[in-house]
Amino acid sequence: MANLHYGIESGKGLIVVTGEVGTGKTTILRWMMNRLDRTVLVAYLFNPRMTVAEFYQYISSPKLLDVPRWESKSELLLKLGEVLDSRHSRGLRTVLIIDEAHGLSPAVLEEIRLLSNFESDSAKQLQIILTGQPELRDVLNQPELRQLKQRIALRCEIRPLPTIEETERYIASRLLAAGAERTDIFTPSAVDLIFRCSEGIPRQINNLCDNALLTGFAAGAETVGRDIVEEVADTFDLLPSAQRGRQTGEERADAARIFNAAGRSELWAAGAGLADERVRPQTNVAGASQVRHEQEVERELEGESTDEGAEDKEATTDADELSRAFSRWDSKGDS
Repeated sequence: MANLHYGIESGKGLIVVTGEVGTGKTTILRWMMNRLDRTVLVAYLFNPRMTVAEFYQYISSPKLLDVPRWESKSELLLKLGEVLDSRHSRGLRTVLIIDEAHGLSPAVLEEIRLLSNFESDSAKQLQIILTGQPELRDVLNQPELRQLKQRIALRCEIRPLPTIEETERYIASRLLAAGAERTDIFTPSAVDLIFRCSEGIPRQINNLCDNALLTGFAAGAETVGRDIVEEVADTFDLLPSAQRGRQTGEERADAARIFNAAGRSELWAAGAGLADERVRPQTNVAGASQVRHEQEVERELEGESTDEGAEDKEATTDADELSRAFSRWDSKGDS
């Protein structure tokens, strides 16, 4: 992130960011966009599979570079130059971010090279950031794109987490960010398996932890152990090859149904009267409509069986912290 931030702040003309699926490229870009100086105007393109004409129509729209009406490519480039020059004279910088750039055609990439020509005597008037999967490197190595490749001023590579220790710190930081009071909810052996199954990829870590917390909550577990993670990983075909095949196809289908969004709502409804009130999701988190639904279900269940509700309130254990962790982790969404 430091390299990317430096590249933007120092006005590098063309920056390339690559990383495997799920390593957090888009998340990092959005994080960076939200922290840039107000003088930086950002245009974000996330659907690169288009023709040259469609590409120019899109980037010139009011939502992106906001170029006045044009009839031809030459007129577009002329007016775009005027827009960029006006912004530059007012101390503003313009950044065009193209996500999933490995899907760009060579023809569109050649047009991007032309756009990189916009500059003043002292600085680039249009900074361009291309981000994509590792295949983007192969795309840029094509002989017909050698001129574009030579213009790359900075390359950044986002790698998976390399060690179990870093994976453990990542999980702990997410738990703390979600409001958990404990960071030892996942046992060391569970973290070890999460690292091996996810290969250190944050999105996979999130998915495994999310569903492991859900499974542990449903089982009333005090901590998330290796057995829970193994069950979740097997369901999503993430186990190392030597450990696969412990569930039948029917069992996997049942587990997948529980793990989907509808299944989660059913689980909250079924368990509404079983958890201490303090583990319910807070009203200030995203998805308030779902929170209201869960609270309504709780009231209905309490009305049907006050004896069971009173009994449940006495049954508070360390499992409450696990369910608290799940509800808050789940509210954070995918990083």
